[in-house]
Amino acid sequence: MHEIDSWPPGGDDALLSKLADRYIGPGNLLDLAGVLLDPAVGKLALVSSFGAESAVLIHLVLAVAPETDVVFVDTGKHFDETYDYVNVLTHSVPIRNLKVAKPDQRLLAVEDSDGDLYKSNPDSCCTIRKTFALQDLLVEYDGWLTGRKRFQSGSRTTLPYFERDGAHLKVNPLILWDPDTLEAYFLRHDLPRHPLVARGYPSIGCQPCTRAVAPGESQRAGRWSGVDKVECGIHLGPDGTFTRTVEKHRRR
Repeated sequence: MHEIDSWPPGGDDALLSKLADRYIGPGNLLDLAGVLLDPAVGKLALVSSFGAESAVLIHLVLAVAPETDVVFVDTGKHFDETYDYVNVLTHSVPIRNLKVAKPDQRLLAVEDSDGDLYKSNPDSCCTIRKTFALQDLLVEYDGWLTGRKRFQSGSRTTLPYFERDGAHLKVNPLILWDPDTLEAYFLRHDLPRHPLVARGYPSIGCQPCTRAVAPGESQRAGRWSGVDKVECGIHLGPDGTFTRTVEKHRRR
C-alpha cells in the first residue's frame, strides 16, 4: 500500500488510500491525468484565486480535461488587477466553464453592511465572503482541486495529494512544485502573469488584507500582515462542516 501523508492526522480513508496507490508513482509523482479521467473520482471543480501562480494549475488541468469547471470565489474585495486577470486567463488559456461563487447578499447586509468587517474580524469576513460562498457552490461537486504547495508556509509543509474536506475529496496536484518549477512552466507555455507579481506581490488575496512583500520575507508574508492569521478558512479538514444562516454564522 502506498504510504500517504495524513494532513491533519486521521484524514485518511479507503478512497484516499486507493487513489494514492493508483496514482502516486515513483518519486512521489502524481499521475494527474489519471485522476482527472477516473470516473470513480466523480465531478471535480478547480477552485482558483486567480492569484500569482494560478495560471499553472488552470493550464495543467484544462490541458487534460478542458471541460473542468473553474471556480473563482468573488469576495467583492479583490484587487482590480485580479478581476482583469480573470478575464485575461479566461480568454488566453482558455477557460471554457468559469463559475463564480459570490457571498450571500442577505448575509452581508446583516454581518458586514458597511463592508469593513475585515478590520475588526478578518476570520468572520473570510468565512462569510469565501468559505460560505464556496461551500454553497461545491454542493454540485464530489471534490475540488487546489493549487496549494508545500513550500508556501509552515502550515502546508505536510500537504498530501489527496485529502478530505468535509464530505468532499480534495486534490492538491502541485504540492511538490517549487518556485523554479512554476517559473519554468510559465515560460514553457507562455502564460500571462498576474500584473501585481511584478510589483512585489508573490501571494495575492483580497485587496484590504494583502500587501507587497519586502526582500527576504516569505512568499505569504503579505497576507493578513500584522494579524494572527495565515489561512482564509476555506480548507475545512476531514471533519469540517459549516452552517450558514442569515441571522448568524458559526463553524462547528
